[in-house]
Amino acid sequence: MAQTIYHNLIGGEWLPAKSGSTLKNINPADHSDVVGIFPSSDAEDVALAVAAAKKAFASWRLVPAPKRAEILYRAGQLLSERKEKYAQEMTREMGKVLAETRGDVQEAIDEAYYVAGEGRRLFGVTVPSELANKFAMSVRMPVGVIGMIAPWNFPMAIPSWKLFPALVSGNTCVIKPAEDTPLSTYNLVQTLMDAGLPPGVVNIVSGYGPEAGAPLVEHPDVRAVSFTGSSAVGSHVAQRAAANFKPVSLEMGGKNAMIVMNDANLELALEGALWGAFGTTGQRCTATSRILLHKDIAAEFTTKLVARAAALKVGNGLEAGVEVGPQVNEQQIETSTRYVGIAAAEGATILTGGQALTEGPYANGTFFAPTVLGSVTPDMRIAREEVFGPVVSLIEFSTIEEAIEIANSIDYGLSTALYTKDVNRAFTAIRDLEAGITYINAPTIGAEVHLPFGGVKQTGNGHREGLGALDFYTTWKSVYVDYSDKLQRAQIDNAE
Repeated sequence: MAQTIYHNLIGGEWLPAKSGSTLKNINPADHSDVVGIFPSSDAEDVALAVAAAKKAFASWRLVPAPKRAEILYRAGQLLSERKEKYAQEMTREMGKVLAETRGDVQEAIDEAYYVAGEGRRLFGVTVPSELANKFAMSVRMPVGVIGMIAPWNFPMAIPSWKLFPALVSGNTCVIKPAEDTPLSTYNLVQTLMDAGLPPGVVNIVSGYGPEAGAPLVEHPDVRAVSFTGSSAVGSHVAQRAAANFKPVSLEMGGKNAMIVMNDANLELALEGALWGAFGTTGQRCTATSRILLHKDIAAEFTTKLVARAAALKVGNGLEAGVEVGPQVNEQQIETSTRYVGIAAAEGATILTGGQALTEGPYANGTFFAPTVLGSVTPDMRIAREEVFGPVVSLIEFSTIEEAIEIANSIDYGLSTALYTKDVNRAFTAIRDLEAGITYINAPTIGAEVHLPFGGVKQTGNGHREGLGALDFYTTWKSVYVDYSDKLQRAQIDNAE
């Protein structure tokens, strides 16, 4: 079968990498299925893309924001029409089940419509001046060329979180999709072009982090960087960007805790645990990787969870009835395997799963069995470090105060959940859990586009996707209009 060859998008043209190097986009459920051949770009390609974005910025920033928003709205309509096609292709390149990739595309649709509304809401502030016959206001201005580095687990939704608010604000963009899942970003940007986005406003360079991502971060004409990925890489991105005084939005790892109290609806909590821990094969920054169980219900809940996890159907996400797809690549399998080994060595018990699936229908993919670990204590590495796979740890506690202390004891702070019927406990948890997101009677996954998304501690650096993204993609300008027809001196003693 002929393999489809894709090129970088630079200034509205599809161009191969200058070096001629390529990378293969492989279906993780079936390694014989090559989704496409993509450029393996380097600094020379990045420089061309940044130059194209800088050139396009001169005219794009002058397009009225409501007109920019109309393009995003049309893109949302086109995405709705293409949803099934894009979902099928996303499952091929990323692996998660079709129901989830449909949701991924739907999130981009939601983001398009949400941000389109912001085209008429880029509000500034008017204030009274301290001087007579003087007008004072502030306005939002675009930043310039934005560099974007996207992850592989939400290969259309997360690029939409970055691109759409940047575009409505008047910026131009260079995006590097994850090397494992470039096609979904290509589909998203193609949709924007079909909706009327001018050439050069969005540019794509595909490739690996060191060769393509690092030059994008360091390029002097890139005025800001938006990064989603691991905390280790995010730290490097932040340090390199800081050398040139450019702002960075970081959305990184998580070690998310779901607390189940003794008064919880256990069946509801069980459903939440299965979805939170094994949805997207555990490959979410918001995945439920720790389940904190009150001692009164721990045994019952554990028995039911283990039985349900063991019965989950693992397989190709395009097949009907499959509940858990593959991990995205062999490196992720190695990480899951290594952490299960570390947990066992530290005294945890493997209650189900714990190994890669390599026989029969799994022989040509990267699959890992849904894994539940018992006898986990808060000081174990498995309870503190991100795995990013279908591996969940069970930890017991006695009081809500102890549960919150355990939940907060890690370096991350993205998402948390509490199952309880006690409103007092619920509001205590909302107040005291150190996280950017807290769910009550729902799992740690399931964010909506119109609320802030991000975390604290090593999860992020204070910026947010969703509500709050415009604060990153715009810069404030204060404007003073003095119509007194005389010199007035502000900020000195003007008393007579």
